[in-house]
Amino acid sequence: MLANEFHDETIFSFSERAPQPPAAERRNQPRHLTILRVGALIGREGRELCLIRNISAGGLMAHVYSHHATGEAVSIELKTNHQVPGTVIWAEGSNIGVQFDAPIDVSEMLSSQAVLENGWRPRLPRVEVDRLATLRCGACVYGVNTRDISQGGVKIETDEPVEIDRQIVLTLDKFRPVHGVVRWCANGLAGISFNQLIPFSELMAWLRGEATH
Repeated sequence: MLANEFHDETIFSFSERAPQPPAAERRNQPRHLTILRVGALIGREGRELCLIRNISAGGLMAHVYSHHATGEAVSIELKTNHQVPGTVIWAEGSNIGVQFDAPIDVSEMLSSQAVLENGWRPRLPRVEVDRLATLRCGACVYGVNTRDISQGGVKIETDEPVEIDRQIVLTLDKFRPVHGVVRWCANGLAGISFNQLIPFSELMAWLRGEATH
């Protein structure tokens, strides 16, 4: 719902200007490629997921879920473990405009990423979390703790080793059971890939504490 309510595509532009507020958008600017995009924003309050509505070589427009003031220094994660620093240059409602400290190479960004049916996301942005969950592996049920989560998977902390490639059901605190498979397990941690992506709006509601059983 959130993605469709505001904008269900990300506009990629090769312009070196940062995107302007929605009322000032012009559809006759340099060529665009539209792809759904979920990103991560790191600001003074920490890390959060955001919807990237419009991105150019010089900056981006994002729909955010916390307050960000003009002049705030932020970083945007467009690729896993790669952050682009910038500054909030405008804030209007739930949208902000960010000017990058230095232009990015949009051509390289697009050519190096796989485009999937539902968007460009070879690895989905993760958000650090610290919430309890239960992990069911066959007849065994373990209490675990979540370390980070994305739409596509979760990292957990567990006292019991879990078998790699094992099908599991993870029940997060105040969230529905999610089916997945164990991808790795080492040093008291395990990575789980969900069988289906969690919808962005549902994940955001849980992260913001609005989800119910």
